[in-house]
Amino acid sequence: MNIKKGDKVVVISGADKGKEGIVQRAYPKLNKVVVEGVNVRKKHKKPSQSVPEGSIVDIYAPLDASKVMVIDPKTKKPTRVYHKVVDGKKIRVAKSGEALD
Repeated sequence: MNIKKGDKVVVISGADKGKEGIVQRAYPKLNKVVVEGVNVRKKHKKPSQSVPEGSIVDIYAPLDASKVMVIDPKTKKPTRVYHKVVDGKKIRVAKSGEALD
């Protein structure tokens, strides 16, 4: 998976197509990411002693990593990411040549 926490991404398919946000969480084994402001769901909380009336909370549900693309810091457009070895370290690089790490 080429997407990490803190990356600025854009959704390329689905109901939230075109929305941009920052990756809050990445699940590489599941190939899923949680993006701020995207795929928002409502969760109903039961009443408890601390909150006797209960509540409805917005949560960000994970979406598949294949539905998002990293935004290139140089061109500000969605781009593919590839890996390159520089000084013995493997880094992520956008197609424009800009390093992402």
